[in-house]
Amino acid sequence: MTLPTLAHRTGQIQPFHTMELLKRARALELTGKPVIHMSIGEPDFTAPEPVVAALERAVRSGHTQYTGAMGIEPLRSAIARHYGEQHGLDIAPSRIVVTAGATGALTLACCALVNPGDRVLMTDPSYPCNRHFVAAYDGIPELVPVGPQTRFQLTPELLRKHWREGVKGTLLASPANPTGTSIPFDELSRIVEASRERGGFSIVDEIYLGLSYDTRPRSALALGEDVIVTNSFSKYFHMTGWRLGWLVVPEELAPVFEKLSQNLYICASTLAQHAALACFTPEALAEFERRRDEFRRRRDYIVPALREIGLDVPVTPDGAFYVYVDCSRYSENSSAFADELLENAFVSLVPGEDFGTYQRERYLRLSYATPIENLREAIGRLGRYLAQRPAFRAQARSRP
Repeated sequence: MTLPTLAHRTGQIQPFHTMELLKRARALELTGKPVIHMSIGEPDFTAPEPVVAALERAVRSGHTQYTGAMGIEPLRSAIARHYGEQHGLDIAPSRIVVTAGATGALTLACCALVNPGDRVLMTDPSYPCNRHFVAAYDGIPELVPVGPQTRFQLTPELLRKHWREGVKGTLLASPANPTGTSIPFDELSRIVEASRERGGFSIVDEIYLGLSYDTRPRSALALGEDVIVTNSFSKYFHMTGWRLGWLVVPEELAPVFEKLSQNLYICASTLAQHAALACFTPEALAEFERRRDEFRRRRDYIVPALREIGLDVPVTPDGAFYVYVDCSRYSENSSAFADELLENAFVSLVPGEDFGTYQRERYLRLSYATPIENLREAIGRLGRYLAQRPAFRAQARSRP
């Protein structure tokens, strides 16, 4: 048997280490170990009752056939109204493309904008699939190292420093995975303008925008119709497995995105689209806000608790449900340290290797998308384990 030769791009796409770690954690669970999962970027909440009821109605009404490639008109209009109610923006429904999750949205955006060899600026660290969306269309992810001094986000100065021949635009996230940090709106405005001055595009992933805690969030759509924004029903709306998201694109480009959608995936899930209409009812929105407040309460517990047991959090996250933890006090290799914590404390965290190359051995990502009782138990386990760990005791004595 002779296997077909794989395309070169497959070699540019790395495994998703988070999923491998999850498999090991679940294998431990099968042996009876009480693993606390703080690795997967998925809300522990599920779709609220109005959404489930809307799904049942859609099934019984026979809404199971294809929709138009851009999505059903009522959902596109509901998303547009949501931008008006939450952000004071007048977004035409014709600019909205309903997609199979934010993954589908970003894949579609890269298909439309990235030519082979084009370079796209993004931060290091960042969500790993962002690199692969670009590489899938033979583009080149141009990783910009960022750290605590810029809240792990791009700045106009860094954009100007790293913009070179072949760079065609930026792909940013605010709030971001894995750090939970946002770009201040005035800073984002300057980044978009700097890219615009160079003839570049700006894609802003706002999948966690609804989970912002310290300031009222503002959408990048306010910066001009040329900014392309992605969002999803997965995080704020708690519908991860429903695979439903959206893009907002310039009016003039909407026919191009429609053509690509028709050919790449026909349409997003019809049932999920009809169910998602219920996300914008007063009852559902009140529940989403209650859950957002619960995520903030968890954030306000876990960050000081981590610092108390000696795991440094250099930047307090202001959105999403992640903490980027500096573990260099205990280990020079975050991957080995994550394995150690899983095997000994039965707490599952993600090492920095999934999110880029810059200082990846220094950081762990913790997801606090789990009940606060689990967070307290995890802190107790980690604190006890680190306190008795020989290397920790030696370093602790050396600290002033």
